[in-house]
This record gives sequence, structure tokens and C-alpha cells, in this order.
Amino acid sequence: MEFQKTAFKDLIICTPKVFEDDRGYFYESFNAKAFHSFAGFEPEFVQDNQSQSTYGVLRGLHFQIGEFAQSKLVRVVAGEVLDVVVDLRKNEPTYKKAYSIHLSAENKKQLFVPKGMAHGFVTLSDTATFIYKCDNYYNKESERGLAYNDPSLQIDWLLDKQDVILSEKDKENTMLADLPSNLF
Repeated sequence: MEFQKTAFKDLIICTPKVFEDDRGYFYESFNAKAFHSFAGFEPEFVQDNQSQSTYGVLRGLHFQIGEFAQSKLVRVVAGEVLDVVVDLRKNEPTYKKAYSIHLSAENKKQLFVPKGMAHGFVTLSDTATFIYKCDNYYNKESERGLAYNDPSLQIDWLLDKQDVILSEKDKENTMLADLPSNLF
């Protein structure tokens, strides 16, 4: 596995070494020792989640606060998404900044998203299957949402606004300026 740092502390791109032949392919999707050797810490994943979405579905930007804050290792096993994070860690130089990356079944890249970041994605293919590991359990009372279309974030979701499909819950997400600055 190859690891790549980003400008955001502990936001790490993970690209597996893929072994292909006439039967198909094999790759190791996570190795705790290799991750620890690169990152200097080792997440303990306790929950795996999977979603399937159609073109234009935008899920996010979600995060959990307090004792239920989560780090995630996210990937796509079918289709393609634009994956986006926003840093909500007040003491980081990337505070209130967004980062995006294409994740797809084809490129097999993964993104490790540390605690303190809002996370979301939009489906760019006809359908996409999205899988992620979490180092903490989901807790409804700790869940929060950041508005995907907050103008201060200047996120290019690569879709026309009329093509974006949101859940009713995500339509109510908060603007960045309205979030408390001491979340993380």
C-alpha cells in the first residue's frame, strides 16, 4: 500500500498495490501495521458502513461531535464519487478549508478522514457503492451536518445545482458561519 500526505493534518490518501491477472485482481485494502508505520498512529475500526447511491446523490457534509467523533477510512467499490472533507479543527492551519478527491472502483484509492472533519460525497457515475470504516460508533445525538453549498467553502461538486439530490435531513444542514468554533 502506498500512502500520501495531504496539506491537511492526518488526512491521508491510501492507494493499494493491485495484483492483476487473467482471473481478475487482488489487493489488500487495509493493513494496520503499514498504516501505523506511515501515519504514526493506528485507528481501531469498530463499525463498517456501506451505501449505494444514484447519479447526483450528495450525502453530507456529516460529522459527529464530542465523545462520538469519528475517523473514517472511505472507499468506492463500484462507480465513482467526488469525496469532500472540510476541516473543523480550530487549531489547524486548514481550519474551514475544503479538500476533494475522486474515489472510484477503477482507481481503488481510499481516504483516511481524521476526527474533526465534516465529510461528504456526490455520486458522479450512474450508481456508486461507498464503503467506510469508522473508529467510533454512530450516535444520532452527536451527529451534525454542514451545508454542502455554503458559499464560504467554494466547493466545486462537479454537478449542476439542479442535478444534486439531497435527503430531507441534509437540506437542513448548517452554514459554516453558524457552527460553534469550538467543536474540535
